[in-house]
Amino acid sequence: MNAENYTILLVEDDPNDVLLIRRAFKKAELANPVQVVQDGERALDYLGGSGEFADRVRYPHPVLVLLDLKLPKNTGFEVLAWIRRHPGLKRLPVVVLTSSREVADINRAYELGANSYLVKPVNFDSLLDMVRALNLYWMVLNVGPGVSDE
Repeated sequence: MNAENYTILLVEDDPNDVLLIRRAFKKAELANPVQVVQDGERALDYLGGSGEFADRVRYPHPVLVLLDLKLPKNTGFEVLAWIRRHPGLKRLPVVVLTSSREVADINRAYELGANSYLVKPVNFDSLLDMVRALNLYWMVLNVGPGVSDE
């Protein structure tokens, strides 16, 4: 299986951050498709294969979720807790990617089962470095679990 089959789900409500992250993925020459949802409710629909996301050919299971915490409809914490309660998804790697440096947010994310917690860099070069490191670790070196609709 090649990298193009390893979908990353980006859960991010700020269109500027989405644009910058997509730009960083492109500049880093990552082949992974990135699916984007803008709120927690759509993240749950995507992950659960509900509604418009029922077509798993068009919307495949992600092998990695990049999750913002401050989201409309359902917070990133709620999305993370939901993922960890579902047998087919509970081992899905979730990297919190947020602007919050609050110790309470960091601790809560880890308590809910986040695999990593990253603070969004303020400049593009740092974001590009972060994306390259994410790719190397999560998409190349890490051996990930399988996920399913169970």
